[in-house]
This record gives sequence, structure tokens and C-alpha cells, in this order.
Amino acid sequence: MDLLIPKLSELIPAAISFLIILFVASKFVWPSITDMLDERAVTIRESLERAEAAKVEAERLLEEYKHTMAEARREAGTILQQAKQSAETTRSEASARAQAEYDDLLVKAREAIEGEKRAAIAELQQSVADISVAVAGKLIGAELSKADHLDVIAKYVSEAGSLNAN
Repeated sequence: MDLLIPKLSELIPAAISFLIILFVASKFVWPSITDMLDERAVTIRESLERAEAAKVEAERLLEEYKHTMAEARREAGTILQQAKQSAETTRSEASARAQAEYDDLLVKAREAIEGEKRAAIAELQQSVADISVAVAGKLIGAELSKADHLDVIAKYVSEAGSLNAN
């Protein structure tokens, strides 16, 4: 049991040493430890505040990004729709132009055919008239003058024209 209870000659110097160390520690060591812990607490608090501010800013940026992306999608849809309408308009205009050119060419071709037809009929009538005058001259046995010739041609042309009208 003597081992558990200290001797008074050891207890007093140990208590005095403890009190001196406690006094020195409370005057010099504890304030620096306390200051260091306070600084650390301030640093941690500031870090937490900065982290919270960064989180709020990140959330704001995320919302802004989402809004910007939605706006970009709407604009892309609008541009795509406009491009489709423009392509359809261009196609319609090209088709209308092609149809107009086709109709114009068709009218010109019909006019050319009609002109060629009239020229061919006139040439044919002239040939028929010339042959008729030659046949008539041989039948009559006399040579026809140019004036007689023109009268006979006019007569046959008018008769041929009235036949074409029927």
C-alpha cells in the first residue's frame, strides 16, 4: 500500500513544480494555443462561408446555363423552321418558274408549229395553183399571161381557203 500513497517529501516539491508549470503554461502557452485555435476556427468559418458562396454561385450558374441552353434550343428550332420554310418557298418558286418556262415554251412551240403549218399551207396552195394554171394552160392550149395567172391563183387560193374552213 505504501506504493500508492506518495511520501510528503515527494508530494510537496511535485505539487510546487506542478503549480509552477501550470502558472507558466497559463501565462505563455495557453494564450498562444487559444489564439491558434481561434484563428483556426475563423479560418474554418471563412472556408465554410466561401464554400457556401461558391455553392450558391454554382447553383446560379447552373440555372443560367439551363436557361441559356433552353434559349439556344428554342433559337435552333426557330432557325430550323425558318430554313425549312425558306427551302419550301425556294422549291415552290423554282417549280413555279419552271412551270412558267414550260408553259411559255409550249406556247412558243405551238405558235411556231402554227406558223410553219400556215407557211406549208400557203406553199402548198401556191404549188397547187401553179400546177392548176399549168394544167389549165395545157387544156386551153394557150399560154396565160402573168395577170391571168395571178387571177387564177387568187381564185384557187380562195376556193382552197373555203375548203379548209369547212
